[in-house]
Parts: sequence; structure tokens; C-alpha cells
Amino acid sequence: METDRPLSGSRRRFLGAAALIGLTPKAGRPIAGSFVNDDHLFGHELRHRGQCLKRPQAARRVSAVIVGGGIAGLSAAWRFDKRRFRDFVLLEAAASPGGNSRWGENSVSAYPWAAHYVPVPARRSAPLVRELMEELGVLREGAWAEEHLCHSPQERLFLHGRWQEHMEPEIAAGARDREQYQRFAERMERFRRSNEFTIPMERGARPSPLDRISLRRWLLDNGFDSPYLHWLADYSCRDDYGALSSATSAWAGIHYFAAREPEDRGPLVWPEGNGWIVRRLLEKLGRYVRTNALVYHIRPEGLRYRVRTEEFDYLADAVIFAAPVFLAPYVVEPAPEVKGFEYSPWVTANLTLERWPKTNGAEPAWDNVIYDSPSLGYVVATHQSLKTRQEKTVWTWYHALAYAPPAESRRLLLETDWNYWKEFILDDLARAHPDIRQCVRSIDIMRMGHAMVRPSVGFVFSEPRRAVARLNGRFVYAHADLSGFSIFEEAQYRGVQAAEHVLRVLGG
Repeated sequence: METDRPLSGSRRRFLGAAALIGLTPKAGRPIAGSFVNDDHLFGHELRHRGQCLKRPQAARRVSAVIVGGGIAGLSAAWRFDKRRFRDFVLLEAAASPGGNSRWGENSVSAYPWAAHYVPVPARRSAPLVRELMEELGVLREGAWAEEHLCHSPQERLFLHGRWQEHMEPEIAAGARDREQYQRFAERMERFRRSNEFTIPMERGARPSPLDRISLRRWLLDNGFDSPYLHWLADYSCRDDYGALSSATSAWAGIHYFAAREPEDRGPLVWPEGNGWIVRRLLEKLGRYVRTNALVYHIRPEGLRYRVRTEEFDYLADAVIFAAPVFLAPYVVEPAPEVKGFEYSPWVTANLTLERWPKTNGAEPAWDNVIYDSPSLGYVVATHQSLKTRQEKTVWTWYHALAYAPPAESRRLLLETDWNYWKEFILDDLARAHPDIRQCVRSIDIMRMGHAMVRPSVGFVFSEPRRAVARLNGRFVYAHADLSGFSIFEEAQYRGVQAAEHVLRVLGG
């Protein structure tokens, strides 16, 4: 199995910035804020199998339990309810369901905490997404409702001191770069036509040697050495996988570019990101959902499963484990063997701005990216507003800690304070917005030590991943982890598939 080290220059620049940013607060207006949604406290408690938690004082009998209220768990509940199966409960450890699709809001706008869009699915792909969107009124008589499609301009890139439209670097790109852009697009179109790169991935995926090398190695082996193209590959892998192209399976990296139709409109966006979908699902499914219900022990008991929370012991005929797979060994008895699942740490922040900073070049877009930044840039929560002028706004800033081993990055998350990250964020944005410190009123920050599974080299077609993904018996997994990468369509698919399996096991 081949692995690569990241480009040494990029790593040096990042580590140099990380050593300095946050240590010297700059002058500017006072900025409020705090850490929010610190769910690692739940996870650290599970390491001890809930020894410090209260024992439940009551028991409940139920046909099925769904553990986890992210998109996979909510999708399983959605399918149960549509099939008129009502004897189930969904248990969510956090105060709010949604997982990576949670949202927040303040006096200016609602905003996402992580997942912030859904690509428009083509007719031939992601039928479950289309089914859900029809139900929610986003797809009406075969047409996408305009208010849910991202307004223009959709994206821009800050490169060489000015903003340009679109994400593909154009400013100062030479003939060699453009030739490689064209050749890369042609290769991705050939991969697209192979029907091997599909959404959901199980529809077309088959074991491939591309999984045994990194995307960066594949690019170099195929004569792609443009620094701009390599930046785009790195950005794309950090964006969807939280990893550099040198640490990402080439199969997964190609999937990013080849799995979607190039002519699709969209994406579908909302001020609160995918939290809008969670809200609509909770309107339908809220009666099944129990929040602040940390499941800390699951064990077989005869032909059933005992699922333990602080409030209740649930005795269930079937269990759908829709929480991240890495938690299973700490919760399930006997502890399952889970190998090869590697998770990317992330930081996201929501910045409330009293006014817009100055810009140079293309006008503000929904998605705004800074070339050669360690972050992924920011999306604008108020972008869909129809107001002719809106001074106040909320930006959601994203940072995948991809430049160091995940365990090392998780330690950094725990050891650094809010002020460190406030300064990191402001210094990063000041590359493109020198007056950002005079604009920001508050910065709330969310740390995610295990934000998403990584499709590391060799993982997508590994036996450990495929073993966990198999639907057997009355205890099954349902999470985007089972696909090897975390996107909405995969989480929804895994949840629905698990629900259909459980219905078959329980006799329809």
C-alpha cells in the first residue's frame, strides 16, 4: 500500500502559522464568543462505559431503537414512519439532533454548524434525495424550487491579491496549467461514464487498484504537476474528507470529481445549511426522538438487545447503530472489532459581522475560499436573502486539521483556548479582508475531534469497512462511515437501507 507525505512547503507554512497565530491578540473592536456544542465530553465519558453515569430507574419495551440522531439516524426514522412502522425510538446524546447538520441562529440569521448544502441530484442518481426533497417541497412537479437553489454568485477564490469568480485558479494560470485543467476534466468525464463512481457509492463501486494509491500519487503518475491543479485537489479532499490529497485514496479523490453530473444546477442551500432539512424532518418525526439520551451500553439479552441510557433501559427486538462507528467498541458488548476507521478533526466557527469588509475583485459569493490558506474559507448565511442591502451578516468558517496526524490535531483542539482560535480565524480572513477585525462582533467556535471518517489509502475497499457495512441480523450499523466518506447522500442511504433491513427481519 502506497502513502505519500504532504508537500513539505505547505506543511512548513501551516506549522509556522500555527505556532504564531493566536498568541498575540491584535488591536480592534472587542469580540465576544465561546466554544459551543462541546460533544467530546460525551465521547470521553463513553471511554469508561458510562461508569460515572446514573443507572436507569425504569425500563421500556420497544420493537426498534435507533442510536444517533444525525442524518443517518433521522433517515432510518423517516423510512420507518413512511412504512407505517411506529414502535421505535431514536436516542440522541446531544441536546439537538442533526449531527454534522446541526444549526444555530441569532438576531441576524440562522446558520449552519457544519454541513451547509446538498448537491442537486441528477435524475439517474440519489433517488432517495429526490424522494425526500419532493416530500419537503423543494422538488415540485419535477422542477427545483428557485428559492432553494443557490443564488449567484455561488463561489469565488481569493488569489494573488484579488477575488476571482469560480474555484478553479485562473489568475496567472499559464498555458501548461490550462492544458492540465482540460486534460483532467476529460479524464474525470471518462471515469464518470464508467459508472463506477456513483452516489450512493454502493451502486457502482467495485474493488479498484485506485484505492491502493493516493490521489496525489495518481496525479503525478498521470502527468498532472500543475501547482494550481494540486491545490484544487488538496482543497477538494480537505473539503469533503478532511485530509490532504496525499492521504486520500485515489478512488475516493476521483469520486469527488466524477460522481456528479457536471451540468447539475444548484447546490441546494439554506441559511442554516442542512439544518433546514433536520428541522423539516423533526416536524415529522419529533415524537420518536429523545435528546440528551446518551446511550452508554448495548448488550444482547436473549433474542433482544438491552440499550441503556441514564433515564431508561430499552429492551428492543432490533438496534440500528447510527452513531459514528468508532464509538461502537465503547458502547456495544461484546465489543466489536473496528479497524481502519480514521477520523478527521475539524474546527468550525460562526462570525457575526456588523458590516461587510472591503473586497477587491469579484463581488461576495455564497462560498468564499482563500488560495493556499490552511482553512477552507467561509459561506455566507445571509446569501439567500432577497433584501437589497443587508449590512449585518453571519459567516460560517471551516477548517479541517489535515496537515498533521489526526491524534496530534485532536490534542491541539483540547489544549488550545477560544482566544487562540479567534486569532487564528481573524488572521486567516485578514489575508483577503484586511479590515475584518473592525467588522466582527462575535465568534462562536465548535470543535469536532472526530468530524468525519477519512477515505484513507486502502480503506474504501478494505474488508473491515465492508464487514461493518453488511446488513446481518438484528443489530446493524447505519452511518456515512460505512461508505468511507461523509456526505449527505451516503448518510441518508445507509439509514434507509438499515431501516428496510430491520423491517424485513421483524416481519415487515
